[in-house]
Amino acid sequence: MNAEGFGVRLRLLQAAPALLLALVAILFTSISPRFLTLQNAENILSQSAYVAIVAIGMTFVMLIAGIDLSVGATMYVSAAVVGLGLPTLPAPLVLLAMAAIGAVFGAINALFIAGLRIAAFIATLAMLFIGRGLALYLSDTKMVFAGDPVLEFGQGAFLGVPFSIWVLIAIFALSLYVERLTPFGRYLYAIGADPEAARKAGIPVRLTTAAAYMACGILAAVGGFVSFSQVAAASSTFGLQMEFAAIAAAVLGGTSLFGGRGGVTGAVFGAVLIQTVQNGLVLNNTNPYFYPMVVSAIIFVAVLIDSLRTRVLDRLTRRQIRIEPGAAKSRAVEREQPT
Repeated sequence: MNAEGFGVRLRLLQAAPALLLALVAILFTSISPRFLTLQNAENILSQSAYVAIVAIGMTFVMLIAGIDLSVGATMYVSAAVVGLGLPTLPAPLVLLAMAAIGAVFGAINALFIAGLRIAAFIATLAMLFIGRGLALYLSDTKMVFAGDPVLEFGQGAFLGVPFSIWVLIAIFALSLYVERLTPFGRYLYAIGADPEAARKAGIPVRLTTAAAYMACGILAAVGGFVSFSQVAAASSTFGLQMEFAAIAAAVLGGTSLFGGRGGVTGAVFGAVLIQTVQNGLVLNNTNPYFYPMVVSAIIFVAVLIDSLRTRVLDRLTRRQIRIEPGAAKSRAVEREQPT
């Protein structure tokens, strides 16, 4: 296949998430007239806000070819701590407290990965069990309830738009600025493309890696705050398997599992797509036990799209040096002739 053919295939793969969203919307609209309404669209955005925020943090890590499997545990432990110890604080202070806890977890991940050079998969997997075990210990395996200020935040709105969506807009705008207009954002792409070349170019690879994991921890806690305010309580399953939803959202949005490609815009789009599917299933009274199968199918599709996209990009960027036999022979003769 020529370069033009690969280009067409690449554009189709890049448009695959949008095509999937359109297909899902058409399918659920044909089944339930309630699906395609302004109120339901607002519900989808509000319910996908916390997934999108966590997925943005995951995107920063994945851009450097990393992974963070502890985001769900970070959500749970931060909610448990503020729910048990700070139930009467105003919602903005609760948000800051949870973000601080997320920063601590992110810093521990950064210490293991950037400082001690432990594989990200192993380090964050360990933090997953540590964080969830700590939260279960602090809560005595009981449900932790949100305070009234947090509940009011979850139910409140500004200009008719829920606060959860405003938080997502603020996080998205800040993350987009960092990704596209700061040296840190450029460093992420450079490290993901080739960490050794980035190091030789003078980029602080270890410091940037540490900052990416800290940002991921903070955004996981912020996502936990949004979810905590919406569901009003944190049980032992709070944030469970959130890492898979965040990874799927990021990959569906175009972020590569191999680093160096993607962005926060796609992560938000991927989160909305996942929530749209779940919303349609709820509206159609689908068996709840069917939801994990759907999420797993979405993850499979995301990984398949990323694999195909990576292969096409590799073929497009591959440079083959071809030297014609006659040209090679003439160059050899020229080198042999005395000057």
